[in-house]
Amino acid sequence: MHASSSAATGSARTESASASATSHRLRWRVVDIVVAAVLGVAIGLVFWAWNTVGGTWFVAMDGLTPGLGGIAVGIWLIGGVIGGLVIRKPGAALLVEVIAALVSMLIGNVWGVSTLFSGIVQGLGAEVIFALFLYRRFTLPVAMLAGVGAAVGAWVFELFYGSSPNILKTLEFNVIYLVSLAVSGALLAGLVGWLAVSALAATGALNRFAAGREARREV
Repeated sequence: MHASSSAATGSARTESASASATSHRLRWRVVDIVVAAVLGVAIGLVFWAWNTVGGTWFVAMDGLTPGLGGIAVGIWLIGGVIGGLVIRKPGAALLVEVIAALVSMLIGNVWGVSTLFSGIVQGLGAEVIFALFLYRRFTLPVAMLAGVGAAVGAWVFELFYGSSPNILKTLEFNVIYLVSLAVSGALLAGLVGWLAVSALAATGALNRFAAGREARREV
């Protein structure tokens, strides 16, 4: 009876320690908030530059096949992927993507406030993927899935938003657009985002984060 009680107590202590470690791992620090803001601003500048390049590419691809323009969207989805990979806390993907969208909007673009709305749904799309893996896995496949999640968020938003929502267009257009967005999200947001974080971690800039510590162990 005494041995059974001791085992139960030990098990309870282990579970409590595990829960405490998880809580600590997911708790935001001041450095997390600062880095999220810095990443958001930097990526917002990338978004702003991509507004011209990506916009031109979008129009060209859509001219070839309606819906194919989605292949150019991936860079606008990268904020959530990078934020999630670097900070690894609940809300990080959403926060970085939203800050980036806000910066792009404030600098000036043709989409105005819809840029911010897009940032919210795209960030949520990436956030859902990281949450599904309990903020424990940050591999290349997870990053690519996060990019796809952000793409799905963008597709759903554009399906209903605006004076001419995509739901009014043909089924063929929407299927092509969804597939194009997903491919672009996986490659331009997921793959490129993962490579960018890996390169940044290799410089030592992320030493206070798990991504940086993993990079040091791999050397």
